[in-house]
This record gives sequence, C-alpha cells and structure tokens, in this order.
Amino acid sequence: MKILIVSDSHRLSGDLTSIKEKHAMEVDLMIHCGDSELAANDPCLNGFAVVRGNCDFDKNFPEDHVENIGDYRVLVTHGHLYSVKSTLMNLSYRAKELDASIVCFGHSHYLGAEMIDNILFINPGSIKQPRGRTEKTYVILEIESAEVNLRVFELEKGEISELTQKFSLPKKE
Repeated sequence: MKILIVSDSHRLSGDLTSIKEKHAMEVDLMIHCGDSELAANDPCLNGFAVVRGNCDFDKNFPEDHVENIGDYRVLVTHGHLYSVKSTLMNLSYRAKELDASIVCFGHSHYLGAEMIDNILFINPGSIKQPRGRTEKTYVILEIESAEVNLRVFELEKGEISELTQKFSLPKKE
C-alpha cells in the first residue's frame, strides 16, 4: 500500500495537479492535510482525502478523517485544533482515542516523522511555504506488513533519497 501525503498547498492548484498526475498510478490513496485554500469541489482535489485547515473556508471539508488501511487506522487532520505547533500530546491523545497507528497532519509547514507511543506521526511539510528547510516537500508512505518506508519528495526535483526513513509499526491484535 502506498499513500501520497501533501499539506499546506495554499492555492497551488497547478502543483497539486502535477503531483497527482506524477504519482496517481503508483499510489493507492492520496491525502491532503489541509490548507489547500480551494473549494471542496475543485478538480485538482479529486481523488484526495482532504481535511479542513485553519485557512480553508469551505465547510464541506471535515476537521478529521479516518482511513482503514489493511491492519492499520490512519488519522488525517490539519493540526491547528490540536496545537501541533507547540506539542503533539493533544494529537497523540486523539490518535489513541481512535486507535490510530498513523497520524498525518500539517499546519506547522515543518517536514517531520516520528514514532510516539507506537504511533507514527507524519508531517509532509509544505509545497508552498516550507519552514525549517528550503525544499517544498510532500511524502509517499509505503506500508508492507508492519514495515513502513517514508520517502520524501521535493516539488520540482523529485525524491530526496537521503531523507528516506524506515519505521516498524506494531501489529494490531
């Protein structure tokens, strides 16, 4: 299973379309973690599971979205309602409430991934206004059994292989 994860595109419909066209045939799911600043019916969001960010005014986007992928549950949210710029604790509590193994979020524009209490937290960064680095990033998450491979891509240059990370998810009972 491969999941494309993007966030904080802030009206970049052409770039979203390019990313979708580039990877659509290789991924099983596409996620947008909010702040698209587009209407829910915008064609460039077709095929994406999209949540509402603090800069999204279309009320048709949900605040949170949950996807069941094989043995794992994925929580998608923007992060502003969980204060992710200061802590992941609130988001961790929400993930535990929903029995999520993977959490995809944005809001801070900082690329990052880490395991906390056996939950994988992923922020794909931003394809418009990255913070903490210059690359405009998104990620592809590959899940094979309990092994997870996180590949980072720069909007124009492609994969940044030195940022690839591997994680192990605990088996669900």
